[in-house]
Amino acid sequence: MTMSSNSGSDAKTNSQGLHIALISLHGLIRGHDLELGRDADTGGQTKYVVELARALAERDDVRRVDVITRQVVDERVSRDYAQIEEELSPKATIHRIAFGPRRYLRKESLWPYLDLFVDHAITFFRRTGGPPDVLHAHYADAGYGGAHLARLLRIPFVFTGHSLGRVKKERMLKKNRDETDLEAKFAFAARIEAEEVALETASLVVASTMQEVEDQYQRYHHYVPERMEVIPPGVDLSKFVRPNGEELKAEVHTQIERFLADPEKPMILALARPDERKNLEMLVHVYGKSTELREKANLVLILGSRKDIREMSPSQRRVMQNILTLIDTYDLYGHVAYPKSHRAEEVQLIYRLAARSRGVFVNPALTEPFGLTLLEAAGSGLPVVATNDGGPRDILANCQNGILIDPFDEKAIENALITVIDGTADWDAWSEAGAAGAKKHYSWQRHAERYIRDVQEIVSKFDRPKSSLTGRARRLPDFDRLLVTDIDNTLTGDKEGLQEFLAYIADAKDRLGFGIATGRNLKEVTRMLEELQLPRPDVLISSVGTEIHYGDTLIPDHRWHKQMNFNWNRTAIQEVLDPVEGLFPQPDTEQSKWKLSYQIDPEIAPNFQEIKRTLREAGLRVNAVLSHGIYLDVIPTRAGSGVCIRHLSIKWGFPLEHVLVAGDSGNDEEMLLGGTLGVVVGNYAEELEKLRNRPRIYFASATHARGIIEGMKYYNFLDHIQIPNDRIE
Repeated sequence: MTMSSNSGSDAKTNSQGLHIALISLHGLIRGHDLELGRDADTGGQTKYVVELARALAERDDVRRVDVITRQVVDERVSRDYAQIEEELSPKATIHRIAFGPRRYLRKESLWPYLDLFVDHAITFFRRTGGPPDVLHAHYADAGYGGAHLARLLRIPFVFTGHSLGRVKKERMLKKNRDETDLEAKFAFAARIEAEEVALETASLVVASTMQEVEDQYQRYHHYVPERMEVIPPGVDLSKFVRPNGEELKAEVHTQIERFLADPEKPMILALARPDERKNLEMLVHVYGKSTELREKANLVLILGSRKDIREMSPSQRRVMQNILTLIDTYDLYGHVAYPKSHRAEEVQLIYRLAARSRGVFVNPALTEPFGLTLLEAAGSGLPVVATNDGGPRDILANCQNGILIDPFDEKAIENALITVIDGTADWDAWSEAGAAGAKKHYSWQRHAERYIRDVQEIVSKFDRPKSSLTGRARRLPDFDRLLVTDIDNTLTGDKEGLQEFLAYIADAKDRLGFGIATGRNLKEVTRMLEELQLPRPDVLISSVGTEIHYGDTLIPDHRWHKQMNFNWNRTAIQEVLDPVEGLFPQPDTEQSKWKLSYQIDPEIAPNFQEIKRTLREAGLRVNAVLSHGIYLDVIPTRAGSGVCIRHLSIKWGFPLEHVLVAGDSGNDEEMLLGGTLGVVVGNYAEELEKLRNRPRIYFASATHARGIIEGMKYYNFLDHIQIPNDRIE
């Protein structure tokens, strides 16, 4: 891993231990009775994060572990998920941050609210004593939020993808799924972009397997092998032991047997939620077609717990209905068990029942990042047949306890299952080797030891300035709220409206800070301020969030400008974009040191996503901004008006609810998102329509400067500020 030398590491980190924050935003996370398999979002990742937190907190070189997740207030789920805090151990705590609607949402519905999470997380760290020594984000949604937090707080960032969007999309397209339908359901574009942002920011990427690194992460433009570390997850196998007789007394034993005509046959056990990626329909299809399998073994499907199939999510309901249809089509009654529910503590007994029957555990998933269930089966002495993808490759290499299969090859699946069930000598060898190998290679203590070694390395080498969240924040004494507005077509466009606006804010000049955020460069915007006879702003954000200046004398923010050079190569960007048909450089007056601006002919030029892909494929790490559908600005990856606003909030100690931002185009979108109070003036560009109905973005009827006045009145911004409840639909 390549990093700058340490000039700002905190001595407290070494003497008192590390403070680590683990971010995992979707699914249902609590410290007891994890509802694994409840839905597609409450799977192995939630268990991984909770157990990692506990293992890290046991170490003397760790002083605090925060698990940061989403607060859910929803009568359909347990009240546990509404608790703001939950202690996991003396040094580990789950913190639930409210963002977006109160109700439980699937992960694909969280994307619009992630900027709000970033702002609320900053408030959380300010309230709880400052930022951690390192942020570790799990999955793409947390990767997006964590990457932005790490940049703002200037702390090291660790990423674990768990499941990668680009890989999942390719697998589903291989099954002849329609790409448009996939995008509508899974929001792959947002997910893959978030993974790119996370990989670009991360100092360390923790993977579970080498195949994950070489075959999955390498498909991303920001793949840097030197930052990748394979650290197999730990597994608490204390309850997963070989058959001991207890399993025969379990209620779940009776629940399984009642489905089967001959319950003494070996079990082919599958334990997974009904998700397309798990490929369970293929398993039932293979079993149904194979006379030999039906004669030799029973198929036992443990598919989570359900009260009523009609109440399942549409995707899970579809898989479940397809499985039931296949059971009926092949007339598998008496051969297949699919109990409606089981308790969490019964899972270990189910594995032992399968092992007692000298059966086999099967995981035919299309893609499997790790494979926790494989280790649970191994610890229980149950041989496995698993997909030749991701985690199973490494697990079977370490445990030597089964056979890898192509999840698309029906005959290979059938032959592997028969081989395990028929192979008496091999079955015993696989059973013993699996139990021994799982305990040897996959303990949480071993994982935590390697993890801390790598994290300490990146923390010690990270150039980290003192955070403004620690201690007393520097405040401007003259105001307690800040208005930041765009100029072109927001302040301008209505001379009389502009004069009304200036008179309106003049009455509050002792309490109200005034700021400008514009795509224009510093020289152009100062000329325009004089031409319009505007007051000199308290803060001036220019060149699409690449430059910040303060006060009458335009004092530059050196700390902000210093980070603009990170991975910025203006010449290389020009070499890539200048030859692109339909892109035309804007005049020199629109260019600046850290901003390269083009005008687009939409009838000729590639679309915006293709332009961004071209830059990324050239190895250029930049932030591209589109305005009015025809203006393209390319700026450094750490720049942007929204990031500037958060920088100011941290620098001055302002709560974001005391910052009102106003704009009219895509140039302003980034600063309108998040925890600020946003105003979109009535003459807005169509590209901002997607922000409508956001609780903290007000669409004014009045245009130009009068629209700003309308928005300020809506929020009662000059008196007792009225903050919309962003948790109400």
